[in-house]
Amino acid sequence: MFILEAPYVSDFLKQTIADRKAPVLANEMAIRHFGPDAPFLCTDDDFVARSGQGLPVYSNSENAIDWINTHLGTTGLPDTIGVFKDKIRFRELIRDMHPGYVFKGVDFAELEHLDPSAFPKPFIIKPAVGFFSLGVHKVDSDEDWPRVLEAITNEVSRIRSQYPDQVVCLDRFIVEECIQGEEFAVDVYFDHKGEPVILNILGHLFASADDVSDRVYLTSPTIIRTWLDRFTAYLGEMGSRAHLSHFPAHVELRVDKEGHIIPIEVNPMRFAGWCVADLTFHAWGFNPYTYYLDGNKPDWESILAEHEGQAVGVLVADVAADVDCASITRIDYTSLAARFSNPLELRRIDVHEYPVFAFLFARVPENDLREFRELLHSDLKEFLTIART
Repeated sequence: MFILEAPYVSDFLKQTIADRKAPVLANEMAIRHFGPDAPFLCTDDDFVARSGQGLPVYSNSENAIDWINTHLGTTGLPDTIGVFKDKIRFRELIRDMHPGYVFKGVDFAELEHLDPSAFPKPFIIKPAVGFFSLGVHKVDSDEDWPRVLEAITNEVSRIRSQYPDQVVCLDRFIVEECIQGEEFAVDVYFDHKGEPVILNILGHLFASADDVSDRVYLTSPTIIRTWLDRFTAYLGEMGSRAHLSHFPAHVELRVDKEGHIIPIEVNPMRFAGWCVADLTFHAWGFNPYTYYLDGNKPDWESILAEHEGQAVGVLVADVAADVDCASITRIDYTSLAARFSNPLELRRIDVHEYPVFAFLFARVPENDLREFRELLHSDLKEFLTIART
């Protein structure tokens, strides 16, 4: 069953639902995309009754959490979601898996009194309930703290106007040790036995050591082969602590230079946000949504053999922080797509609603990531026409 919510529903997800005639909650978003008379739309009561029969639930967005908390309390989902959405509760859950890891919860109102010298450098500060790198900052020194505090304060009102508290809550922050190493994002579901089934692993590329953006993610046979078994074992331990079953998640991890796996966060009830989970189909040819709903497991050995030497990634074309989105009068999507020799899909996003103007999926040689790396270091202003003030 599906719950559709803002900010984005892809054509691929819509087609998946239509082909299966899968039950969908008849909320505003579903009616907008399918019309009020679609036969697979469910009333609140019908959806609750079906979920009580043990049917797996998937939402494309954590904006659905408020409805789940209100209507699906008897399923246990609200408490499980809460463990992962609250990064402080999550750290407590896995504390003994990572002895010595430093973290602390701080109320937003108390940030101005925070003593940065009390934490090892560098450290990360971010909303305890967050999404999409919103409000995430790295502090490299005590002297850096006033600048970061000012940036957080300026961001609060903007973020609150774009996302509900269930997705990004800015009343409480977590200060935690900065995890050094490679970063990965894993789309996984936990089956009826609680065993993790990994559907994709994305490497997160950064422009520099100080970069905390979500600009580029990509997957390849080498990434899957290198990390599949290790991440599966780690997620199995994590999932057993939270008693997970019939549960999809998007998990962000880092691996330090000693090979230790440390989770950054777990995003519940969905795979990669903004339907970036569709990248799994672009890269590997199977549908991640139906695999979860049907309890299927990828035959990675045969899948990877068919895609040797290839990598598939997504460019998140965000708007530079010094650009007022309201001042953008034109976006050159044609030139953006032309920067890739094998673009697969270009999604146009309303830049006046969100500070992102496109998601671009592309295939590149696994041993040559230049097309992604060049734009990783760009402010992307070359694709924007900005009105003069």
